[in-house]
Amino acid sequence: MVAYAELVTKEMQIAICQFSPAAIGALLVVVGINRLIRLLSGRLALSARELMMVYIMTLVAALISSRGIMEKLLPALIAVNYYATPENHWAALFFRHTPQWLVPFSVSGEGEQDLAVGFYEGLPHGVGLPWRPWVQPLLMWAIIVMAFFFAFMCLAAIVRRQWVDNEKLTFPLVQLPLDMVSQQRATAFFADKLTWAGFALPAAVFTLNGLHRIYPQVPEIPLQIPLNPYFGAKPWSDVHMITIFCSFAAVGFAYFLPAQLLFSLWAFFILARLQDVAYSIMGWPIETMPLYPTRLHIGYQAAGAYCVLTAFYVRAAWPHLQAVWRKALGDRGAIADANEFLPYRFAVWGLAAATIGAIVWCIQAGMSAWLAIIEVAIYLFIVALVMARSVAEAGMLMTETSFRPVDLVRLFATKNSLGKTNLTILSFTDAVFSRDLRGCLMSTFLDGLKICDGVRLHRRHLLGAIVVALLVGYTFSMVIQLWLPYNQGAVGMYGYVYQGNPLWTFLDNAPAMEVPAPYDFHLPLAFGVGLGVAIFLSVMRMRLWWWPLYPLGYALCGSWTLIVFWFPLLVAWIIKSVVLRYLGMKVYTRLRPFFLGLILGEFFLALVWAVIACIWRLPAPFFPWP
Repeated sequence: MVAYAELVTKEMQIAICQFSPAAIGALLVVVGINRLIRLLSGRLALSARELMMVYIMTLVAALISSRGIMEKLLPALIAVNYYATPENHWAALFFRHTPQWLVPFSVSGEGEQDLAVGFYEGLPHGVGLPWRPWVQPLLMWAIIVMAFFFAFMCLAAIVRRQWVDNEKLTFPLVQLPLDMVSQQRATAFFADKLTWAGFALPAAVFTLNGLHRIYPQVPEIPLQIPLNPYFGAKPWSDVHMITIFCSFAAVGFAYFLPAQLLFSLWAFFILARLQDVAYSIMGWPIETMPLYPTRLHIGYQAAGAYCVLTAFYVRAAWPHLQAVWRKALGDRGAIADANEFLPYRFAVWGLAAATIGAIVWCIQAGMSAWLAIIEVAIYLFIVALVMARSVAEAGMLMTETSFRPVDLVRLFATKNSLGKTNLTILSFTDAVFSRDLRGCLMSTFLDGLKICDGVRLHRRHLLGAIVVALLVGYTFSMVIQLWLPYNQGAVGMYGYVYQGNPLWTFLDNAPAMEVPAPYDFHLPLAFGVGLGVAIFLSVMRMRLWWWPLYPLGYALCGSWTLIVFWFPLLVAWIIKSVVLRYLGMKVYTRLRPFFLGLILGEFFLALVWAVIACIWRLPAPFFPWP
């Protein structure tokens, strides 16, 4: 259903978020059925532990079938062939530098081979799906995919104690599922009128908007309002994309975040736009960050901030990491790990093996050894780490960054100096892994480990469930998402997945392979600004408890995540500030079920409309987390 809703219906992105509407909607259905079973026979009902196990497995499988991997992997292996033309010279630029085992089409041929034409335009009636050419590349790609997934599991096992027990991060995304399944909390939650008042608000809006899509005479409540058309002439016309997305669920999640963090997130988003105004006034060049919806100077500032954040996270965790390292070397008394997701020794050496395995895979594909090390190390130990932190600390519904590892390489080398083979392999790996991180499984694994604490589930018991979900989700989603394009024709399916993400990396790298570009000295300047500002913000947060600006807000200011969620964050900050200032903590706590109901209502209606769209082939309403 995830594949059909997202790829064929197009409007229903029900599994791209770290907190998947498909998973939470399914959990509500299962919890409802389970409560009925408990009334009939308590022994047959699932326990809270079992319900949470089902939820985590569903969440992992949903993410894999969506932006977690499969919606990026399959199109990336075939799009370059279908869209290769004599005019863009892609056959000469890319095919000759691509190993045959990397792709299903023939690298010795030209563009628009039958395999790619069938994928994008659909197979003629009676023609069987060409499975055989896909077998080898999918098996070879499964090696690096599983290496990264295993690395995420090991990283989650290593940092869990530091983030959960030592730093006591809030993990906002686990609160609703825990309230839904814990027997005592669930009874109070579902019996509370505020829960259903919160549920009713998005339910009414999305029911009305869904009916409008079917019957246009029914009025619609707009949930996406672009503001740029109202900005007039320069310098305001140079402000990058700023749109109001009205998500009730995002307001619900944001209500539980610290007020200072909320302020930082939306304020830095606005400050990033004001930089555009300043650049326009000064007459400085305003360029767009390659492949990202932000400005070049903001993208490189974010890259600097990511590096600083990673350094501060490591510094804060240094005593814990030292104890983990001693345990990995065989010191049995270093730190207890009997109740951890993985034994620390296994996690450390497993992380090393997975990292080396991913690097070797890239080298075998044709990437230079030094570039493979940079690509894998930045992806795993900087980007994925900060993305996981943005979920655990800031409750971001989806993870997205503003730069790729190759953008950091551009600080000291031009892209054309990397060579055609490196740029070809980067075009594939960036499209599959580092360009769009929505659905990053490391944050999902950490949320699952936090859930274990809430239902008193031994973390080792979660390991087998996650492995099963990974393998089953990967295999079934691969088969379904090969079958759908060959039967529906990818040209008429979701454009971002089939004509956007898999092509943008090739479009970005092709010019550098043909015409050398000069070194851009603006890049290290913007990167240095990001380093300096992030260091200042981090030090102030450490020294002054009242300091209102989080460096994480600065790091995320140019991301698609904040483009979508800045307005709900602003609304939640206003509500929370007013409630705490004038009504007190008691009222703030009392309103908790209402905001959880907002989340439940929006996500449940997303699942309902996905089912309707899949069964009756009807259009679905727009949901404000594209």
